Amino acid sequence: MGSFTNYLTEIVEKAFEDLGLPAELGRVRSSDRPDLAQFQCNGAMAAAKIAKKNPRELAEQIQKKLENANIFDKTEIAGPGFINLDIRDDKLAEMLHDVQYDKRLGVSEMASGQTIIFDYGGPNIAKPMHVGHLRTSIIGDSLRRVYGFAGYKTLGDIHLGDWGTHMGMIVSEFIKTGRQDEILSLDTENGAAVDAFMGELSDLYPKVAGECKDDESRKEEARQAVVKIQSKDKLHYALWHKIQQASFVGMRRNFGALNVHFDLWKGEADVHDYIAPMVDDLKAKGLARESDGAIVIDVMEPEDKKEYPPLILYKRDGGVVYGTTDMATLVERMTLFSPAKCIYIVDKRQHMHFEQVFRACRKSNIVPDEVDLIHVGSGTMNGKDGKPFKTRAGGVMRLEDLIGSAIEKALARMAEANIAKDTPEDEKREIARKIGVAAIKFADLQNQSQTDYIFDLDDFMAFEGKTGPYLLYQVVRIKSLLRKVAGTAKGHDISPLDNNGPLTLGEQERELTLLLGSYEDALQLTMNAHSLHYLADFAYRLAA
Repeated sequence: MGSFTNYLTEIVEKAFEDLGLPAELGRVRSSDRPDLAQFQCNGAMAAAKIAKKNPRELAEQIQKKLENANIFDKTEIAGPGFINLDIRDDKLAEMLHDVQYDKRLGVSEMASGQTIIFDYGGPNIAKPMHVGHLRTSIIGDSLRRVYGFAGYKTLGDIHLGDWGTHMGMIVSEFIKTGRQDEILSLDTENGAAVDAFMGELSDLYPKVAGECKDDESRKEEARQAVVKIQSKDKLHYALWHKIQQASFVGMRRNFGALNVHFDLWKGEADVHDYIAPMVDDLKAKGLARESDGAIVIDVMEPEDKKEYPPLILYKRDGGVVYGTTDMATLVERMTLFSPAKCIYIVDKRQHMHFEQVFRACRKSNIVPDEVDLIHVGSGTMNGKDGKPFKTRAGGVMRLEDLIGSAIEKALARMAEANIAKDTPEDEKREIARKIGVAAIKFADLQNQSQTDYIFDLDDFMAFEGKTGPYLLYQVVRIKSLLRKVAGTAKGHDISPLDNNGPLTLGEQERELTLLLGSYEDALQLTMNAHSLHYLADFAYRLAA
């Protein structure tokens, strides 16, 4: 059936068409004044201009057509030609009855299996994950789920930072200090050993980075190590691979705790072999040029009103940058997956970078025009001071510490509310994990993707109001009600709508039915804007 608005739009479009008017002007939407009507159509004013008629008179002609549709309880004209519509209760009940037996809950499939690649997460190996990875991961994974439900074939790609200068610094340090055998013998199946190793790496990197900044010869050692890693020198590449595998352990744990899923665990290293052929092809086409020893591609167009710098492909020293690997990643994605869209969920401050990359890929025909390239710029998660969220000591908070804080706070709130008092400790902690993660994720998703927001775990953990824990609480209540209904039928799994007479809708039931009929609208808005706040708001209104 789709949404109620889509269903009504078909009826109203037919009325417009019968009067010789453009059918698309018969679009129906939920009323701006629900106290006056359930739905409205504003197309009569635009149609009157085309037909050169009085808008209200034309609206009255449309109204007469709609009165024959045998679905409306009310059709009335408001103002200069707004058409207000109410659906008959028995028709609403029929629609609701049909929806309950549809595994898609009345939502039509919006796609026919085209592949969409989602690029989100983006942590660096050898570095601990921090709160800066939270928004892109939650938004990206949620969009992947929505598009999957809509009928697309979705692929979530973590797109690791695993091939850069920081790896040269760390690998060269292990070789310099003679620890290569120790590192290569690390058992990545031993969680405690891996955690200790990753803790060491988090301290080691800033130390070595400082040395490279102050000592040119040390900086050159790190640069040479990058070259050897990327040319797959046996020792350097083996050390890099061991660090990568150890990094995966913590990443999988953190993402697993958040219930964030990836189909592809690819990184910059995976596309290294695409880079040289890609740049050679750009040179052959006359698109890549030398500039002060570097190789660049121009992305500025004559009609541009602002400056777009050339995208660097090779630095003067022959090294590659993020733009190079991002272009090569699109070469690989087009080759392996032939996607209809590639959607990047990355900090909004990276917009210029993606504009350069997308333009370069269009210009070189790496990505044809019919494939959508979309950057969903996520806002930042800020503390109460309005600045990016930090620890009390002023450092960047690790993601696992944030999740741990949420679990502890959930346990405290559960104790205050006398929830799960006699539950075994391990089960109680799992309940607290679900509440804590719900608090974190819903706080993120209820805000527009592109806006910054204040992170306040105390507020987000409330069991009342627009919070994740409140939604979980309502889920428990609703399931309890449904179990009681089933119990009245001697254990049979029945629906409240299966009865012997017509369903009577009171004011609350009518409001709930209309809201259920707007589920597809919330999904469509979410996909159009690439922002989950529409769906989060729908879930909250439904729970309330």
